[in-house]
Amino acid sequence: MAAGNDGANKPENDDPFGYLYADGQAAGAQPPGGGGYGYPGPAQAQPGVPRTSYNQVRTVGERQYGGQTQGHGQAYVPPQQQATYGQPQAQYAAPETYGGPPRQSPPPQHQHGGSGRGPNTKGLLIGAVAVVAVVVIGITAAVISNSGGDDKDKQAGGGTTATAPAQVSEKPSAEPSADETPVELPKQDAATLKLGGTAGLAKDVKGAEGSDGTYVAGFNQVGSSVTWKANMPVDGDYRLTVRYAIPAVDANATLTVNGKVNSSPIGLKNFIHSSDPNLEKNWQTTWAPVTLQKGENEIRISCETGNQCDVLLDWLEVTPPQ
Repeated sequence: MAAGNDGANKPENDDPFGYLYADGQAAGAQPPGGGGYGYPGPAQAQPGVPRTSYNQVRTVGERQYGGQTQGHGQAYVPPQQQATYGQPQAQYAAPETYGGPPRQSPPPQHQHGGSGRGPNTKGLLIGAVAVVAVVVIGITAAVISNSGGDDKDKQAGGGTTATAPAQVSEKPSAEPSADETPVELPKQDAATLKLGGTAGLAKDVKGAEGSDGTYVAGFNQVGSSVTWKANMPVDGDYRLTVRYAIPAVDANATLTVNGKVNSSPIGLKNFIHSSDPNLEKNWQTTWAPVTLQKGENEIRISCETGNQCDVLLDWLEVTPPQ
């Protein structure tokens, strides 16, 4: 069968992009709008032409809007929106939006401080912080008040109930209690005590603290003694402290309190560990426990058989127990 007239366009020439290739350009292909090789002609049917492309192919950027066609790469601008030269033009909108209901922009939101966050959250935040601060201050004040009350109750020996204001007594007590006033304990120079036996006064050795540097000497003979009448404010256990001097050799003596001989002699030892027999360099103190009664007490230190009594006596003192 002989080939008939297929018209100007052939199926193999329906390539809409023929003008983009080298062989199409060599064959005279034209860009959109001019027809030619590789691109379909007008959409209207022509006599003697069996068919054309089923779809009217357009190049990228070409589109029809209301019967008007824009060229390749050109955006359509409605005639009524075209402005004169030098005047601002309306912003381009997508073609699909033309002909439909106008788009309404959302109502403007009130901005506070330029932040655009809607309600005034800063004011709400400041208010919340102020409320919290007031609560914290109130709790702190309550805690401090309660703590002060507890301290006062503890000092008064009470419980958790509130304490009443202290009332000043119109008549102060005539005598302060023993707990408030320190008890003054007696002290006596040995030279002022009652001496017995060969004991006598002297002041040749320097360093004695008695009046005018006087001390008791001649105590190294059996039967020598010093007797002290000590007046005590309250009865109890005390220490009897004695200041003495020895020729760097340990000594001791018998202690009698209120007629009762102490179970052990009072030690007059070389506590400073001196090796110099010079009495002036060997003044020191010792003590012995004693139990005394309120009022007058007789304290006697004597040199008895078996004692080592080569000693000088400076003063005697009653001190609190340790």
